[in-house]
Amino acid sequence: MKENNETSMQRTLSIVYIGVCVALMAVCSWISIPATVPFTLQTFAVNLALILLGGKKGTLATLVYLLVGLIGVPVFAGFSGGPGVLFGPTGGYLIGFLAMGLIYWGVTKLLGVKLWTIILSMVLGTVVLYAFGTAWFIVVYGMNNGAVTLAEALAWCVTPFIPSGIAKSVLAIVIGRVLTTKTSLFTEIAR
Repeated sequence: MKENNETSMQRTLSIVYIGVCVALMAVCSWISIPATVPFTLQTFAVNLALILLGGKKGTLATLVYLLVGLIGVPVFAGFSGGPGVLFGPTGGYLIGFLAMGLIYWGVTKLLGVKLWTIILSMVLGTVVLYAFGTAWFIVVYGMNNGAVTLAEALAWCVTPFIPSGIAKSVLAIVIGRVLTTKTSLFTEIAR
């Protein structure tokens, strides 16, 4: 009987932590500098959720965040939401967050949760995020505004984000590692 209560408690904590991470993603998307693709702290929040919750639950938190935005709750950059944002020119970057989660989940499940696997999964996830988001941008932006070249799309959507992306990943790793190794809050949840 005691084991069932612990399982129920762990399940409840997982749901709460997923909700907190979804809220963190929303708040971090609102901290925004407008541009063709806005500068936000979303990637920081997604990476932190993956570190704190593990690949499976972190990816689930990202999916919930996207679904909340899809139904119109203003959780995306610029206090926006709805299918127009998710399927608009920059929506590929939002959907790419799922790829980041799946890559993190796969790498850490296969190779274990170690600092180097976290870094590897973040680098691979970010490359896939940029590739998917940029391809999406070229197609959707091109349909609505005329053709855009790969070089133009990279100059607008990727190159300006590389330095801040590195900084956000490092910050997520530092905060995530401190919270998972120095406290017991997330130790059981990430499994």
